[in-house]
Amino acid sequence: MQNKVIPAAMKGVDVLGASKSGTGKTAAYVLPLLNKLQKVVKHDQKVLRALIIVPTIELVDQVSRTISELSKYLDVKNIKIQGGIPKSTQLARLSQGADIVVATPGRLQSFIDDKKINLEYINTVILDEADTMLELGFLSEIKAILKHCGQPRQTMMFSATISQNIKKLAKDFMRDAAIVEVSNRRDVVDFIAHRAYKVDKARKDELVAKLIKDNALDQVLLFASTKESANKIYEYLKSQNIRTSIIHGDINRGARAKSLALLKSGKTQVLVATDIAARGIDIKELAMVINYDMPEGTDEFTHRVGRTGRANHKGSVISLLTIRDYDFFSKMEKHLKLNIKRDIYEGFELTDKQPRQRQPKKKSLIERKGGFDFHKQKMQRRGQTKAPQSKKKPSGRKK
Repeated sequence: MQNKVIPAAMKGVDVLGASKSGTGKTAAYVLPLLNKLQKVVKHDQKVLRALIIVPTIELVDQVSRTISELSKYLDVKNIKIQGGIPKSTQLARLSQGADIVVATPGRLQSFIDDKKINLEYINTVILDEADTMLELGFLSEIKAILKHCGQPRQTMMFSATISQNIKKLAKDFMRDAAIVEVSNRRDVVDFIAHRAYKVDKARKDELVAKLIKDNALDQVLLFASTKESANKIYEYLKSQNIRTSIIHGDINRGARAKSLALLKSGKTQVLVATDIAARGIDIKELAMVINYDMPEGTDEFTHRVGRTGRANHKGSVISLLTIRDYDFFSKMEKHLKLNIKRDIYEGFELTDKQPRQRQPKKKSLIERKGGFDFHKQKMQRRGQTKAPQSKKKPSGRKK
């Protein structure tokens, strides 16, 4: 990712990038940004010159941390504007001056509406995980924010895939963008070992606990499709004496950060998460992802499994399939060109009624041997031949 994005970004052109997780995307746009800023920043006169917009508070923290690490010996300061922190605290930091702001769109739009932030000197705008922000319904906020930023400016936009909505947004706010597609969705699974277990709906919780205990798993990111489902499996795993933490949209920022820290430090074995809450989670060499529920689409599946197998490290994914998941899983395999064997875990034999499978039409013995079926050809000829028409009798001559 870096060797393709950095040269384009250094030229000052707009960049539209598509890449999988774990490809060094954040550094790809932060390094050229720092190179640009170090030439113009002033220690005693800080002005907001760059804006990075991301979908979640976790990703704000991750990007801000990367900037701080890479600018350790530079006079470049970044601040965070995000939900979960009092506005007064963020405004106090903002008043002290900064060069880069890393923000979620909702809180940033609130600051703009209250006239608490000035973006007119912004000359670099970066949208990271733009597809997620559009999925979350932040399109109007993003458009409004970009209209408040200075011109001319360099705009960089990054997404897992370049969808039609991403193309439209790029057309409205970018000029002659360099398009960088590092990999397709199939590449995400190259370093990942996949397993799938068919299971009765009523025994999913039991199977998850069994897998964790039997395989002595000590660092698992488990995905649930809804907050209700996440709460349910969280409570069950705790009842089985499995050290478990949880993050989703109804959990405040502090508790979410604590849950993630517990998993990273090894104090919990399992972190239960919903798709949106997990965006921005970066756990080095995460060994296991479990799909407790199937996601809505292939892109979401790709985002999930992209939490493991990062930076060429091996990873594993286990997907649990009830009868309602079979069709989605087959379509996902087709899209990603995967062929994942569906197993039944010992002791979890199926009792739910399974869908009927189409039986292939049996071939005749001659067809199986590759011979020629004369009888079949004769019947086909007979069906195609027109019945002979009866000839009319010549009429007699008139006398």
